[in-house]
Order: sequence, then C-alpha cells, then structure tokens
Amino acid sequence: MRSRLTKRLPSPLAAAASAGVAMTLLSASTAGAAAPEASHAAARTAGTPVPSVKPEPLAPRDPKLPDVVVVDAGGTITSTARDRISYLHYGAALSGGVRDVLKPLYPELGKVANVSVVRTDVTGSSSQTSTKNMYDLSRTVDAVLALPGIDGVVVNSGTNVLEEDAYYLDLTVQSNKPVVISGSMHQSGTFTTDGATNMFSSIRLAASGKTTCYGTVMLMNDQFFAAREVTKTDGYRMDTFGGGNYGALGVVNEDHIRTMRAPARVMKCGRSSWKTPFDLSKKRAGDLPAVDVVSGYIESSAVPIDALVEAGARGIVTSGHGPGGISTAQSAAEAKAIKKGVLFVSATRTGGEGTYDDGTPGVIGAADLSPQKARILLQLGLTFSAKESRLRTWFTTIGDPEFDLSPFLR
Repeated sequence: MRSRLTKRLPSPLAAAASAGVAMTLLSASTAGAAAPEASHAAARTAGTPVPSVKPEPLAPRDPKLPDVVVVDAGGTITSTARDRISYLHYGAALSGGVRDVLKPLYPELGKVANVSVVRTDVTGSSSQTSTKNMYDLSRTVDAVLALPGIDGVVVNSGTNVLEEDAYYLDLTVQSNKPVVISGSMHQSGTFTTDGATNMFSSIRLAASGKTTCYGTVMLMNDQFFAAREVTKTDGYRMDTFGGGNYGALGVVNEDHIRTMRAPARVMKCGRSSWKTPFDLSKKRAGDLPAVDVVSGYIESSAVPIDALVEAGARGIVTSGHGPGGISTAQSAAEAKAIKKGVLFVSATRTGGEGTYDDGTPGVIGAADLSPQKARILLQLGLTFSAKESRLRTWFTTIGDPEFDLSPFLR
C-alpha cells in the first residue's frame, strides 16, 4: 500500500510517505483553502512592512547543523515562583527571558541545532488578550522564517491560551517550514519545572524538518499535536494538553522523533494553495474586527448577544449545549442580530462533534472546531471577506479539513 501511495502522491508528500507518513493519511483528519476574492485585492496591498528581526545566537554556529530560532513570547516558562515548591504562586519574570531557560541546555543543545532567540513584547497568557499581540507574533514568526538559512521556529508562550496561539499561527503563518509552539506548566526554578525538556524537544522537532507542511504544531510532555485539535484539559496538571478525539500527531523521545499522523493540509504541500488566504502582511492589526463567544446553558439570556451587537461585534460564536443548542431567548436575539448583518457560528461546548453546516442563512456550523478556535477563524475570515458564502467555504474547508486521496488513486 505504501509503495502505491508513494508513487502517486505529489513529490513532497511522496518523500514523507517513504518515511512512514503515508499510512497516516488514510486515518488522519484537506484544507481546501480558497484564494481570497479579487474584490479585496486593493486592500491586500495596504499591509504593513515586514517586521525587523535580528536573531541573537546562543553559541557559535556549526554549519553542519540546522538553524532554529526561538521566538520568545513569555509565559510560565520564563517566570519564577516565590520558592522552589510553590508553582501555584508566581514571582518575577526571568530577566533574560527564554535565553535563561536555554543556556543551561548547552553543550547538549549545541549538538542538535544552531539556536538563536528573538524577543517580543508579549509576556504570556495574560497579555494575549490583545489582537495586536497575536497579529505581531504571527508577523514576527513569518519574518524570521523568511530569513536566509532558517530551518524552523519554536515559539514559547503562556499555556493558558497556547491552543489559541497555535491555531492563530497555523491559520496565518505563510511559510511551510516547521513551527512548534510550547511552554511549561511549572515555572523555572521550581523542582518540577518542565520548561527545559519542552524546549529541548521542541527544538529537536523543528530541527528535524519532520513537520514541514504540517502548519503549526504544539508540543508538551514530548507529544506534539495539530494546532486545530489541541486543547488544554486541566488548569494544573502537567499532562493537560490533548488532541481531543484524534490524539497526538507524534512523539519526541530523546532523538526518536515519530510522526504517526499528519494534518490534512500536508496534501497541499508544495502547492501555492497550501497557504491559507489569511496573509497578515496585507492587513493591519486594526483591520481585525470584534468577534466574541457567547455560552449556551439553561435559561441563557439574550442580553450578552444584544450587548455585543450594540457594541459593534461583527461576528458571534455561540458555544451551545449538545451539538450547539442555544436558548429560545438567544435564538430570538440571534435572529435580530443577523438582520443587522452580524454573522454567527454555531459551535458546541462538549469538546466533540457539533453542528454541521447546513447553509442556514447567517449561521455557519463549526462541526468539531472548538468555540475559541471558531472565534479566531471567524475573525480572520471577516478580516479578509464580507461575503457570507466565502466565509462558509472557509469554515467547511480550512475549518473542517478532511483527507481526500481519491485524486491520487485514480
């Protein structure tokens, strides 16, 4: 079976298949990213300049090794605790940021990759409430990957919103080089800190090139997950991150890096359509509209929807019960809002399969895309198009990708 697939798949995918990825294509969950519509061509020329980045090397460069840049976006990994056992209580941030985490990993790290660091203004989960921070982080990652000779990027960030960071980068970074995002549950200096091993394994993974065309992946506890699927399941446990119904993409155990599944977008590897339409270089941070999430529960009120519409929200994601149910009051408020031009996405709070899109005017089904990630896709979609039909297509392709090998098996 592997040899037949290897012969018929596009050449970049065939190379991966020979390494054992092809078998995963049959069981993994393809992004049919449509090109942005021509009517927005003028807007796409009005973007901001490429950010100026200058990676600072941690050691002399070895020309025989791959080059990996760590983009420091703060988080628990660059924080300290009030003492070595009190990981629930935070102290000051490390003065050197992630450099202070990476330096003790030498000389061993110097045998894996040439590692350099780019600092950002983002300091962790509490700062990731700003659309501009997310925008700037994505632009920085793309700017680093555009530098000559860079083989991959690792981003450290706060774990509270790591799944959202990962999906935002996955949807917006235009380079197909490896992007791995990680962090830690326990601060530097505690007995139980997990930052060092997470960073070492993330750099190993990025340096290996094995996640080329995977988009952004998230690594914690030596497992890596698809950005679309990964979710935080507990506020404190070290093994908090999981892949929902789909599990991990692979593992990094010492120098054994195993890729057992692949995101569907690898089917587009080597084609221009691999990129999503959400090229932030064509937009400014202020172009991203207000999009919010409203929860559905027994006797849930219409007030939040009415207030968000009044405040100027252009899109609202409902996090409903069951496959996406909302209250009678919310349904009435939703109908009024749709008449005012607000677009809704119906997601489920269950963490599993939800409303499949059926073309209901003004409401797009999110399937199993989590409410918080549906919000990100809706915000980016509204940034690049005002057409409901276009956004619906993006949700049913980019937002709900599936493998389709039929073109290669004919």
